[in-house]
Amino acid sequence: MTSQYKKFTRLIAKWPLDPTKGERDLGLLIRNKVKLAFDSQNTQTLNTETCTKHYNSLNKLADNFYRNKYKRTKHSTGTGLSTEECKILLSNEALEFFKEDNKKKGYTMIYRLLRLFNHKIYRCRLSTECIQNRNHTPLMVNEVIKYLRPIDNELYIDMTFGAGGHSRKILESVNCNLITVDRDPFAYEESKKLAADYPNRVTPLLGKFSDLPMLLKEYGIRQASVDGILFDLGCSSLQLDNSERGFSISKNGILDMRMDAGHDPNQITAREVLATANESELYKIFKIYGEEKKSAKIAQAIIQARFMIKNIATTHELADIVDSCCPNEFRLDKLQRSQSNAAKVFQALRIFVNNELNELNYGMLLAKYYLKLNGRLITICSHSLEDTIVKRHIAGNIVNETANPVPLRYLSPMLVQDQDTIDQFLDTPWKCINKHVEVPTDEELESNPRSKNARLRAALKVK
Repeated sequence: MTSQYKKFTRLIAKWPLDPTKGERDLGLLIRNKVKLAFDSQNTQTLNTETCTKHYNSLNKLADNFYRNKYKRTKHSTGTGLSTEECKILLSNEALEFFKEDNKKKGYTMIYRLLRLFNHKIYRCRLSTECIQNRNHTPLMVNEVIKYLRPIDNELYIDMTFGAGGHSRKILESVNCNLITVDRDPFAYEESKKLAADYPNRVTPLLGKFSDLPMLLKEYGIRQASVDGILFDLGCSSLQLDNSERGFSISKNGILDMRMDAGHDPNQITAREVLATANESELYKIFKIYGEEKKSAKIAQAIIQARFMIKNIATTHELADIVDSCCPNEFRLDKLQRSQSNAAKVFQALRIFVNNELNELNYGMLLAKYYLKLNGRLITICSHSLEDTIVKRHIAGNIVNETANPVPLRYLSPMLVQDQDTIDQFLDTPWKCINKHVEVPTDEELESNPRSKNARLRAALKVK
């Protein structure tokens, strides 16, 4: 029986323990069973054939034999939850939460699950175990390299440096030159570190898209001299995970939301917007930039709180105000996970404070002028407002150098125009490289859920 005991000892060594399940953990159960079976008093009753059979079965499970044999094409579950969320549901903390909830009558199972995911257990464990893996994870990096096709000695611009994931991948792939642009001073400091790692290849710049012509002029970069431009739009993980910046709903902090972190002293903060805008202005901000269906009610609640109690100053105060306007309402994101009711309001304020859509429109015009013929444009958008501007620029649906606010399908069918006018209206310097918009793979969604809204478009400058 000594050889059998050694085999089971090696098996136990590679079988993981899950401390969140306590006494219910399978790894702990196997250890106790082995200890009991090979006790000196029980060894005489052991059956060698049965031991071998049990060992082979458990060893296949420990080595993921069946997972490797039958490859999964999808990484979602039947419940719509991620692997991490399923682990949370099976933890002792979740069971204790459900026991307390069972004392309250009239709650359905779906309601209990949503309450759990809004509970501090979910927030705390997800923030400590998952966010570390999400930090500095560039979105759709393989697709970016695929469509950008960087070549040695060419010049590229990363218009949204962020944490530098895309820039580093481009520099690693070929021996090219790169200009990095970001309005965030913290990202600018990171880009200077990247420049030190790749001497004479990286030029870090601090500024908005609208500052780019002035910044490039200082370095002698002229129009039609760049081989590729990348836009990765939206908030970076560095901004979301810093509570002092005021971007995150889950982390309490002052409502700042300025992407330049005060670099421009004249830029207004989100807190100042909520303290000075009237009800009609707040409604328009939430409705247009956030597409929030309860914009009127939320705007009214903010004005009432401002005059009767105090100005809204922190992220949690704003989230509480929005929640009070959405009683018993639980929203889900594209991965069918619980989403804060205030997500669209935060998005709207961020876009308004940073003038993001106008900056993007100007950035698309700059891409047209600074790219060489056959230069490549790559954009990654995080919501439909950004994607609409990019799509209409590429399609040529622009009026006075601005993305047309009215889609082509809404133009009056009664208007009759000659062919030259139609050709002029639809004239575009871009040719789409990817036939359909690219979205993250299932593997990327599981490892980096923040990529759930990413939409990648690639175009070639042909005129």
